[in-house]
Amino acid sequence: MHRKQLIMKPFYIFLLILLPVISNAQKAESNSNYLSFPTPNALHEYFKYHENAKPIIQGHRGTVENELPENSIAAFEYVLEHTEAIFEIDPRLTRDSVIVVFHDETLERTTNGKGKLIDYTWEELQQFNLKDDKGNPTKYKIPSLSEVLEWGRGKTAFILDKKNVPLHLTANIIREKNAESFTIPLVRSVEEASFYYEDNNARMFSISLRSTQEFQNYLDLGISPSQMFIAAGTTIKNERQELYDTISEYKVRYLIASASSYDKLETQSKRAEAYRNIIRNGASMIESNYPIEVAHALAGLPD
Repeated sequence: MHRKQLIMKPFYIFLLILLPVISNAQKAESNSNYLSFPTPNALHEYFKYHENAKPIIQGHRGTVENELPENSIAAFEYVLEHTEAIFEIDPRLTRDSVIVVFHDETLERTTNGKGKLIDYTWEELQQFNLKDDKGNPTKYKIPSLSEVLEWGRGKTAFILDKKNVPLHLTANIIREKNAESFTIPLVRSVEEASFYYEDNNARMFSISLRSTQEFQNYLDLGISPSQMFIAAGTTIKNERQELYDTISEYKVRYLIASASSYDKLETQSKRAEAYRNIIRNGASMIESNYPIEVAHALAGLPD
């Protein structure tokens, strides 16, 4: 018996050393900014609008902060180290029909390659490196949509913009990757919305529109207000107040996309005030090239 206790003693010592490590790991996980959406209904609940709804930050192609390239997994991960966020990304087809995440039709602006992306196979594209927004090459490569979706599971949600990928191929890869609960198509027409709604009537929608009548057209299609949010333009416009009011009456969030507008203000303080004004005006979502800046700006809003 005494010998058995002597044999087991090191095991107990090991446990005593390991327990704080386990505890810290659990604590780190509870403090993370990851978002998990196990079902489409969980995604609907996250976007649910109410008067004191927490603003949602949408990284435009991830971020360009910290000299990271847009539409890269490294950019997504960096944002989530600092704030809870979702991401708008850009699926595009290669010559051999691999769907990659890349905004431009051509390679020059964001990689050290040349020519049209569609002229290259997936394997050929791996010879190039992504650039940051100053034009400096980085160590990062163009990711495939499959890689991005696998990485993002249990961490965030993605809004898929429409580039040159046919709708049915986008729907297929979402289904193949079992990503229905954390991917959201961005649609700009009732026809696009109709395709995705018929494919899966439980999915979430990001709908780009500019008028109350357009909004009504999507409701007439059968899409519930609980499964949509509205991309309502790049600036706050007085002439769209009726649209903003109608959207809010239906308990639907609307987003202002600041990448081409307020993000271009010359100082961080001016940008911060513009982001806060977006929320004060009634929007509850902001898309930005600087999602971490947005998070810091909104943290200063009064309760």
